[in-house]
Amino acid sequence: MKKLKLKDVSQFVEENIGTFHKKRIQSLDDLKLSKVLRRKNPYLFKAKYVLTADEIIKGIASAHISSNEEAIFGNWLEGLSIFIVSKVFNGRKSGITGIDFEFDKNKIRYIVAVKSGPNWANSRQLAEMKAGFRTAKITLRTSNSNMHVVAVNGCCYGKDNKPDKGEYYKYCGQRFWEFISGDSNLFTEIIEPLGYKAKEKNDEFQNSYAKMINIFIKEFTNGFCKRNGEIDWNKLIEFNSGAK
Repeated sequence: MKKLKLKDVSQFVEENIGTFHKKRIQSLDDLKLSKVLRRKNPYLFKAKYVLTADEIIKGIASAHISSNEEAIFGNWLEGLSIFIVSKVFNGRKSGITGIDFEFDKNKIRYIVAVKSGPNWANSRQLAEMKAGFRTAKITLRTSNSNMHVVAVNGCCYGKDNKPDKGEYYKYCGQRFWEFISGDSNLFTEIIEPLGYKAKEKNDEFQNSYAKMINIFIKEFTNGFCKRNGEIDWNKLIEFNSGAK
């Protein structure tokens, strides 16, 4: 085990945080109004007494951005965690399906599946993760039957005060970052470097967001509003749910 240098973490963040912001913007550029409208519930807009194209567009854009950014940043944090564990324990990205990285500590092989927060799984997803852990253990013991393998679900934020789940451990927030680094303060220390050029990058994002909103409002008005400006609900429902 090596001592983690915070300057190494800061350098990694500064060199790679641009990828997160770039993917945020790309997700807006790739978004198509027709696809989004087909995924949303038009009855809900009517029930909420939505009257303007602006309200509908900003509502669906906000929902898309919220869920999409969580996934993008979760993947980015996974990369950060792999970088940290490689520095401290010579850990490496795993080649086993469902496992993000592996490392050895005190003669134990840890296999880790990283998620953003603690409430990521429904019953099916949880069962799939546990099945993945069991398969990974069998795979690793094929070459070394005496290998002691411990499975961990690591969550980048949040809390879970009962980490022992029987088949695996669940470390969240401070416990997770300390687990992969040996530093109990890392969970707060990484906040500062994550803000590297955040305002500059967010300004770029807001510019792309404004353009997308304007384009979508124009498309929606042309396609789903009557000549007097009212939303044509029948036309919207037909587009979203019609059999043809």
